[in-house]
Amino acid sequence: MNTSIGHRIDADIVLGGNRFLPIFNPATGDVINQAPAADSEIVNAAVRSAERAFVSWSETSALKRARVFFKFKSLLEANIDELALIITTEHGKVLSDAKGEIMRGLEVVEFACGIPQLLKGQHSDNIGGGIDNWSLRQPIGVCAGITPFNFPAMVPMWMFPMAIACGNTFILKPSERDPSASLFMAQLLDDAGLPPGVLNIVTGDREAVGEILAHPSIAAVSFVGSTPIAEHIYKTCASHGKRVQALGGAKNHLVVMPDANLDQAADGLVGAGYGSAGERCMAISVAVAVGDTADALVDKLIQRIGKLKVGDGTDPAAQMGPLITAEHRLRVLDYVEAGIDSGAKLVVDGRNLHVTSRPNGFFVGPCLFDHVTPNMSIYKEEIFGPVLSVVRVENFQDAIELVNSHEYGNGVACYTSDGGTAREFSRRIRAGMVGINVPIPVPMAFHSFGGWKRSLFGDQHIYGEEGVRFYTRYKSIMQRWPDNNVTRGMEFNMPTHK
Repeated sequence: MNTSIGHRIDADIVLGGNRFLPIFNPATGDVINQAPAADSEIVNAAVRSAERAFVSWSETSALKRARVFFKFKSLLEANIDELALIITTEHGKVLSDAKGEIMRGLEVVEFACGIPQLLKGQHSDNIGGGIDNWSLRQPIGVCAGITPFNFPAMVPMWMFPMAIACGNTFILKPSERDPSASLFMAQLLDDAGLPPGVLNIVTGDREAVGEILAHPSIAAVSFVGSTPIAEHIYKTCASHGKRVQALGGAKNHLVVMPDANLDQAADGLVGAGYGSAGERCMAISVAVAVGDTADALVDKLIQRIGKLKVGDGTDPAAQMGPLITAEHRLRVLDYVEAGIDSGAKLVVDGRNLHVTSRPNGFFVGPCLFDHVTPNMSIYKEEIFGPVLSVVRVENFQDAIELVNSHEYGNGVACYTSDGGTAREFSRRIRAGMVGINVPIPVPMAFHSFGGWKRSLFGDQHIYGEEGVRFYTRYKSIMQRWPDNNVTRGMEFNMPTHK
């Protein structure tokens, strides 16, 4: 299946907008395609398509909507290799990681297949005076999703399956860096029987985002990206009366207690810190070494980092690929320089990494800092690259205070052999997702994903039952069928159920 780059409206590829944006292969540095940048005309066309489709789709039974996603699930499984190659080509992550991303998105599709059960309301018989009371959850209308480059398949699948299964129509604005995965999945949904207009895709950058945020016919917006943009989207959507969930940045800590298995902790840190070149909102970027664990932990990290193979993501031997763009590579290198200038000790320097077969790729090797302190920019700010910082603290209380004082609260992990420590950590820590001896605690689809503090703007986490609540409105209905021969008379007091 070939995927054309363009907006997808009414199940057709449309070229429109006033600019074209380059798409790179990060491993080679070559421009391999271009995507049109949506303007107001394109966004309006997508919204009109979604509005037309909403009339019939919202009245389609939940069972029939679920059957579309059962077929979509089967098609995703049959085409996983092709979709993974699309992701690797435009993003750079290794193929095994791309397949893992698809599988985690597929879990949300599987959850959406249960939408008939998830949309069931509650019924109370004869609450008083022959009145029955029950509840409904109904779709809210045209919804939109704005997704980041780092998970071009998984994050869209956090959004559109839940929104569409609930009876809404959806406009997806994928990252302009790697939009082909979304277009590929849209074609699979067409093949699964999704009616035209239920899912529309507009490619583009901030101009398209601005049009989506201000459009009066879009009822809800979901976003995943950096904190400054998440906050802007939250405030803008709120000012336009939209429902919004905006997931922001992270600085995820992994606390290593003195009783932890250091080999397991080091394995977890290397995989979670350098997987996908650190371009994950759940990447571990800070190792908190408690007590006297730091020296031994750093030695184990250095040993493992030295064995990592960095290369083109299509190379089966590669464990880490390039960064997404040349500009982002320079940004990461600037952070490394800032860490050195601030006094942190760079014990593994990946700045001069060269991949012989891909000399023009956007590669940065794994970097490891020791003796990092909370006042340093490499600790405070989200780097989104293969840079891991080790912060040394004296005790468990210091570790808790360090994590809780950070502005971000997305995910956190603790490695320990003590159940009491684990329980206290999980209850006291101020973060939305907690792992105990699990480095990347991304919840399963039947739970929900989201952070605390400045990692989430909005009231509800994404996908799972939180997703059902976000993409539906609650309605309470009271009904009575009185005897036509009985007149109750006019009642002026507040109704009560006696």
